Amino acid sequence: MIVAAVDLGTNTTRLLVGEVEEGRVEELHRETRITRLGEGVDTRHRLLPVPIARVRNVLSDYRRTAESLGAKRTLLVATSAVRDAENGEAFLGEIEWSYGFVTQLLSGDEEAQLTRRGVGEIGPATLLVDIGGGSTELVLDGFNTSLPMGSGRFTERYGDDAEVSIAAARALLPELEPQDAVGVAATITSLAALDLGLGEYDRERVHGHVLTREGARAQLERLAALPLEARLQVPALDPKRAPVIVAGAAILVAILDAYGLGAIRVSERDLLDGAALAAAELPEPEEGAAPPGAYTCC
Repeated sequence: MIVAAVDLGTNTTRLLVGEVEEGRVEELHRETRITRLGEGVDTRHRLLPVPIARVRNVLSDYRRTAESLGAKRTLLVATSAVRDAENGEAFLGEIEWSYGFVTQLLSGDEEAQLTRRGVGEIGPATLLVDIGGGSTELVLDGFNTSLPMGSGRFTERYGDDAEVSIAAARALLPELEPQDAVGVAATITSLAALDLGLGEYDRERVHGHVLTREGARAQLERLAALPLEARLQVPALDPKRAPVIVAGAAILVAILDAYGLGAIRVSERDLLDGAALAAAELPEPEEGAAPPGAYTCC
């Protein structure tokens, strides 16, 4: 079955269209756009009109892409920004009515578990790290948690002060004893691309790369030392991610330091892949009345 999955994140809106067979996703199309839906949510606790408009424009394109590739189901999962916004659920109702997507507002635990499903099998005592725009999920064996720290949230709070972000992240981390780590999402994959010295981003080379703690610290120090104008020109770094990459890198360094991890293995498979697997399990779509909150979110 061909399905589409959309990850409505704090900083990005992502699409995966793939064919799901026997519990595996064969990718047909993957796309990421930086929409900054979580802009201002940390202080105002609402999704604001301009970020909502950015997301709606992207979702219109994504719906056309999914339909053109023959997707039979589309599942949109929403994470930290929508969880934290007073009008978040109303916005999801509007999305369902406007675009025909099934939507799911993930709790922190659900986000962590769906990410683990997307990554696939990982070894015992291996910490799964997902640094998003508004939250960071940690999964270790039977334990998982979602922490209120992310590249966008910490940038709004602490700017480019890497050491302050590191200290703030350390204060939120639970006591764990992992022996290994796997990292997903764009902060970690971007740092891996920089560590590899790529001239442009290459998913195949990034996937499976082992980013050492020293390498992560070196990239953090390099990026923090650059003014934003210079960061915008860094090869293999999406210019729209440049404003938040220092805070995201600081969170990763804090995690590696806190748990004494010498390195983290990078995975390009993540929450979006888990959402695609979940999309294949959705029932046949039905026409119905407008969901509660449609057209009333803002």
